[in-house]
Amino acid sequence: MQYHFRIHAEGGGFWARSLEKGLGITTQGDTLEELKSNLADALNLALNEPADSKWIPPMPGKFVKSRNILAVAVDPHVALATMIRVSRLRNGWPQRLAAERLGIKHLRQYQLLESGKSNPELATLVKIKRTFPKVSIDAVLVG
Repeated sequence: MQYHFRIHAEGGGFWARSLEKGLGITTQGDTLEELKSNLADALNLALNEPADSKWIPPMPGKFVKSRNILAVAVDPHVALATMIRVSRLRNGWPQRLAAERLGIKHLRQYQLLESGKSNPELATLVKIKRTFPKVSIDAVLVG
């Protein structure tokens, strides 16, 4: 899963702003490498919302490659957690119902999955895909 940022050069450094509406990430760096690192950190932090958050982040858009547009990959754990949380919220389900639908007995196990702090087995990924068909495992893996 990749989000897109427009890069600007200014005063010997660089700054960038997210292109996906509603994401609201802006950061800067003295070098392009520092900017890229700062963007990745800010993106993963923004998407890794607390469990009780009702914010539904925008999903990445498709942008034409350009020299001033940078695609930044989301950490795979954060990407999967974000997609699961967004799917659950769009369904209007509380975490307990999502856990039940996935066959997860203990709510804490589900919360770890949604927080990006778990490494689900293949069988769990299959259940996630069946329960939340719009979760793209390819987007998580390709980044």
